[in-house]
Amino acid sequence: MQQGAVQSSLSLWGGVSAGTATNRPKVHRAMGFLHLCQPDPGKSCAACCGIYNYADSTPEALTARLRRRTAMFRSIVHGRGDLATYSRAIKGSEEQAKRYEVIYCCEYAGFIDPEERRVGCLLHPCLNGNEDLRDVSFYGRQLCNDHFCPSYHYISRAEQQALLHIFDDWYLYGLCLTDIDLVKTYFQLIGNAVGEMPDPALFRKDPIRRVAGDFFLMKLSWPFRSPDVNRFGKYYFDGSQYMIHHIDYDALGCDRSVFDRIFLSLSSIFASADVLRQAEAIIRNHIETFVRAFHSMH
Repeated sequence: MQQGAVQSSLSLWGGVSAGTATNRPKVHRAMGFLHLCQPDPGKSCAACCGIYNYADSTPEALTARLRRRTAMFRSIVHGRGDLATYSRAIKGSEEQAKRYEVIYCCEYAGFIDPEERRVGCLLHPCLNGNEDLRDVSFYGRQLCNDHFCPSYHYISRAEQQALLHIFDDWYLYGLCLTDIDLVKTYFQLIGNAVGEMPDPALFRKDPIRRVAGDFFLMKLSWPFRSPDVNRFGKYYFDGSQYMIHHIDYDALGCDRSVFDRIFLSLSSIFASADVLRQAEAIIRNHIETFVRAFHSMH
């Protein structure tokens, strides 16, 4: 895969078109910079390592996969010379079926803490006596070290801070953090409903934290989600090509829903206009519940 294709693959998992280095806002590691990949001891994100690209990427399947990898890495790798043996062992023993063939699933992603609360790179110097082993990975040390996914560029600082308060598990955090359409639309809807972007500090405690968390839990529990393995959020995949799935509102006899971007992020399929209205009612109820919670705290 060429470097451009690699960059495109990494950016795809952010949920919006990645753009180019010249038209995308820059990320500055200044004071107050939020490191979304490893923000705190309670969660982290490894989406760009391809962990959600496996055909079976349920929480249970990924937890088992990463747990086994981590144990094998600790058992096999005692120095740089053991990395090739580890890589062959993983590739030869794991199910490799993917959603999207172009995106590489890195075999060096695992749990980086004993409590299994954080996922990350098993090759990182912090885990290997300050020796950086990432040059043996598919993407290489420089890209792994310097790449910032679209979430850094397009999710505002206030929205980032709110997300860090809402989530306390790695799986849902990474799944939602990289779904920019879902995040931006949710904060736009609740902001419009209450007349302002809520102070991120409000998301530290219930009921705001719980209500917002319930909304994002729909990434796992949405009743109208397509069961197709080649669907992921608004994308569907055909071998080495990816396209955006669009809901055929004309076929349903409806206008485009105001919640269309949320529906696409949740991989929605609707059999009829009545089902669409049920889905809209669920989203509307989430927004109204947030408004009540917001006003209860003021």
